[in-house]
Amino acid sequence: MRWLKSARHAIRGFSEVFKTERNFRLEVLAGLLAGILSFVFPLSAAEKAFIILVIASVLMLELLNSAMERIVDTLKPRIDVLAGTVKDILAAAVFLMSVVSVIIGVVIFYPYFRELIIK
Repeated sequence: MRWLKSARHAIRGFSEVFKTERNFRLEVLAGLLAGILSFVFPLSAAEKAFIILVIASVLMLELLNSAMERIVDTLKPRIDVLAGTVKDILAAAVFLMSVVSVIIGVVIFYPYFRELIIK
């Protein structure tokens, strides 16, 4: 039953970030769209797995970013000079993974969209 308690905590954390972070909601929406497209088009199992991995990576980084931002905000009076820098670095990590995920999505989905357009 410990795993059930852990799952409740995880769901509560996910819900908190979903309610309070607009970027997370957009990333969830983009992930759902990519997930749906991965079943609409005849992707290989490896391509589907890669799409799932990329979606999960972006969402996990955003969750970590949100948690770390809350910690930095709590400590901000003591580390005022570094607080902005730390938050910028965290945002950069999420941004980088988001850009990479878009590139991967284009590489995987482009041939299928191209085939639809050419027909």
